[in-house]
Amino acid sequence: MRCSLPGKFKKEFQLKKDKLYHTDIAVVGDMVDIKLTDNDAGVITKIHPRKNYLSRKAPRLRGASYRGERLEQIIAANIDNLIIVSSIHEPEFNNKVIDRLLVAGESSHLNCIIIINKADLDDEDEIKNWVNLYKDLGYQTFITSIITKQGLPELNETLLGKKNIFWGQSGVGKSSILNCLYPFLNLKVGEISYYSEKGIHTTVTSTMIKVEDDTFIIDTPGIREIDPFGIRKEDLGHYFIEFSEYIPACRFNTCTHHHEPECAVIEAVENGEINLHRYESYLRILDTIEEDIIF
Repeated sequence: MRCSLPGKFKKEFQLKKDKLYHTDIAVVGDMVDIKLTDNDAGVITKIHPRKNYLSRKAPRLRGASYRGERLEQIIAANIDNLIIVSSIHEPEFNNKVIDRLLVAGESSHLNCIIIINKADLDDEDEIKNWVNLYKDLGYQTFITSIITKQGLPELNETLLGKKNIFWGQSGVGKSSILNCLYPFLNLKVGEISYYSEKGIHTTVTSTMIKVEDDTFIIDTPGIREIDPFGIRKEDLGHYFIEFSEYIPACRFNTCTHHHEPECAVIEAVENGEINLHRYESYLRILDTIEEDIIF
């Protein structure tokens, strides 16, 4: 049902926008009250408080000279499962993208689930090591293929009774997986650009679809960039869950686990207790966290 927002919400949004809180008023997954109008449409009269929401830094606007540390783009609200979808090939597996999405999910207190898709292309058995890494960290991880149907029945059981958002790069197979699980969706499936080896966008807006009596799927556009929002350098380590047992032993309580002396996290990396790939992802994200911008 097409619904509009009355002026009072837009006025409140403008006040928040001036303070650089976020860019969205009502988002996919919000619970709202509506008033029916004469033309089978509605007017939103109330937006209920969110139990959680998934967000990122708003992408850089064309012509803008800065991204804006405090400008937030909300993707969806009231989520049970964040399903992070990647592929082993076409496009190539990128653990640093997965780790960025995990930070966004952990900072939003979501249950994060990882899919490594296109297992039928894994001629050199590369998936196993990555799956073991994330499973050892405690993340539920699925190996899937729409060709062989590997992993799809087990994934389907995990989605039941939940509100699930699928998030990942373009071309990794989000829509293909959903079409296999729920053929009636008939979502448009994209291709891989052989020039860039990246996916081509097919989904252009986030959409929530009821697929069972109490099961919902949120299909999102493929992402090209993701920077988690509102995280300080000294807090980032808390969203790498394997750091948690070492952080209390750091000499400084504001340790960024980068250059400080007597850092227990760095010592754990050097001793092989924290995976080097994960620590490199951490440093990459740390480098992108901007200091507060003064206007």
